[in-house]
Amino acid sequence: MAIQIPNFLYSLPRNPAIAVGLPLVLGFIDGTGSNKSVKDWYPNLRKPPAVPPPWAFPVAWTALYMAMGLASHLIVNKYDAALPGSPLRALADSALKLYWGQFALNLAWSPIFFGMKQPFYALLDILPLTASTYALTAKAYKVDPRTIYLLLPYCAWLTYASYLNAGYAWLNDWPRFLTQRGVKKL
Repeated sequence: MAIQIPNFLYSLPRNPAIAVGLPLVLGFIDGTGSNKSVKDWYPNLRKPPAVPPPWAFPVAWTALYMAMGLASHLIVNKYDAALPGSPLRALADSALKLYWGQFALNLAWSPIFFGMKQPFYALLDILPLTASTYALTAKAYKVDPRTIYLLLPYCAWLTYASYLNAGYAWLNDWPRFLTQRGVKKL
């Protein structure tokens, strides 16, 4: 059975301003919900090596949200231009589904990591997020090669963010997570 997404998820990226603006606005709202934890909880965590300065995160995410939104616009344009039932249309459809899937996982990460203060569970979100974004990038490239320039930096950042998340989970969350489950030591 093929996965269907609602029609409005095809309509939104057709408008370039909405395609770029929606990830920016939702990412901003998602990030603002974690401001208290970023100030109170996050600075007290043991940090893995190579953590960037705090200003780097909003700068990076602003650029990445804009780029991913533009990529969705390019994908939906190719979807609309392709003949119904054609391989290109099916590929573009698959890429759009991956786009919305990775975007949902992206928006879930901050509330898990910062809101719930659960680096281990956030790791369980960011790993499929990263994998689905790599899959999206590969498919989107076949749909419109220009998307590689928009999505490859996102893949790189997610790979780095996955490393950071794993480091935070290992240094802070795994000991508590394991002790709560009766594991003495690894």
